[in-house]
Amino acid sequence: MQINDTPRTQMVFGLTVDGLKPGQGTVVDGSATGYPIRSLKDVPAGDYTVQAVLNVYQTFHRADGKTVKLAPDRGEGQHWNIAPGNLYSKPRKIHVGAGGPIAVVMDQVIPAIAPVADTKYVRHIRIQSELLTKFWGTPMFLSAMVLVPEGFDEHPNARYPLAIFHDHYVSEFNDFRTTPPDPNLKPDYSERFHLTGYNRIQQEEGYKTYQQWISPGFPRILVAKLQHANPYYDDSYAVNSANLGPYGDAIEKELIPAIEKQFRGIGQGWARFLYGGSTGGWESLAAQIFYPEDYNGAFAACPDPVDFHAYMTVDIYNRKNAFFMEGTHKVVEQPSMRNYLGQTLAAFRDNAAYEAALGDHGRSGEQFDVWQAVYGPVGADGYPAEIFDKETGVIDHKVAEYWKEHYDLNAILQRDWMTLGPKLQGKLNIYVGSADTYFLNNAVYLIEDFLKTTGTTPGSVPFEGEIKYGERAEHCWNGDPKLPNAYSRLHYNTMYLPKIMERISKTAPAGADVTSWRY
Repeated sequence: MQINDTPRTQMVFGLTVDGLKPGQGTVVDGSATGYPIRSLKDVPAGDYTVQAVLNVYQTFHRADGKTVKLAPDRGEGQHWNIAPGNLYSKPRKIHVGAGGPIAVVMDQVIPAIAPVADTKYVRHIRIQSELLTKFWGTPMFLSAMVLVPEGFDEHPNARYPLAIFHDHYVSEFNDFRTTPPDPNLKPDYSERFHLTGYNRIQQEEGYKTYQQWISPGFPRILVAKLQHANPYYDDSYAVNSANLGPYGDAIEKELIPAIEKQFRGIGQGWARFLYGGSTGGWESLAAQIFYPEDYNGAFAACPDPVDFHAYMTVDIYNRKNAFFMEGTHKVVEQPSMRNYLGQTLAAFRDNAAYEAALGDHGRSGEQFDVWQAVYGPVGADGYPAEIFDKETGVIDHKVAEYWKEHYDLNAILQRDWMTLGPKLQGKLNIYVGSADTYFLNNAVYLIEDFLKTTGTTPGSVPFEGEIKYGERAEHCWNGDPKLPNAYSRLHYNTMYLPKIMERISKTAPAGADVTSWRY
């Protein structure tokens, strides 16, 4: 639980074992991939605590003819340190530097996760996807949590608009709370927001959201958080992918119709909307762009890179190396993460080493690996083709061209605006802090540059959405100029509703149901 990509991380050393049998040993030595210290032989002598974890892989025989070994999601959202069935050892005090091997026994098993029960306002749905089952060669499932409106059970004839709240894999609506804050809650400290008692703030704001949700006159709408963890990440990015399979079509053609059938959604594009931040921000834009008539608006906060000329701080098309910017007589290491003062917290090279220690062949379950899994082609070995070498940082420009053709959202808009523009007019909205922690504002500047030009040439329609920047705001500013990021990020399910209601009033077709859900 102490392994992460921040300066506070503890050490991790990883290696792949294949066919390890019960009782059989393996050796973790100086050849194991390490982070932040690259090799065990470089660990200073001293007293430490050691623990071993085995992330259990499954063999998949995919429909594309490739056989791959990956960690399946087991209900935890693709996180190796809480995945049911994974083996681990009890923590043990050791001394490094005394010489000789140290035996560690993985005799503990992470238990299964209990299903979350339905409540009055939060319901659940789970389906087996035919499309994904066919691709992966084994039963694959999609699920969602659905926040139903006040009066849902009392108004059985009402049908509702649907908002898809794209997020990472989560097991609850932690921004919705039906009881007042716990009076005995011990205040914590948020490193991210530099606030004492942020846990209480979260409870307070969640309870306020509930009070809004049930208030007279508040818009009655369904909100669905989709759960589509997969063998590469806690989230599929909601698009069709050579490595992950047809998640885009599975969500659009299987999961969302099932949600709307079970929870009485209106079931038409004019009554569907998208919002989310970070990964969810990118997904909201991508789903709107790739399925332009299935939705009536996307509100994307701090989206993952929407133009790969600004893949955080790296231009993957024109640079040779992801780790360094090359000058005439020097090279400059490229940052991947900064704090609110602009100080570098991690470099590209650090993130690559972190992920390499957690899994080879793109199996870390982390950010760079899922980007190359979603955006990239399948490599010769059946695993995702690398966009850059994790040891050297050298960029593969053939892979980059594949990314550009299929998933660079700005490039796709520029290429296809004449046909896409009329279907997307007024639907694209982007919000990002000018000091985004992961430099995600850089790509937004580039997509804004293009969208500003739309409508200026014959046959081109103006995009008519909005793009806003939060002054000095970090990740993940979502468009509220009145509240700091720490608060506004807790208001996703209410803050865009006025814009959604306005959009419905302007665009609902004649004869559409705009009344049954207004009570």
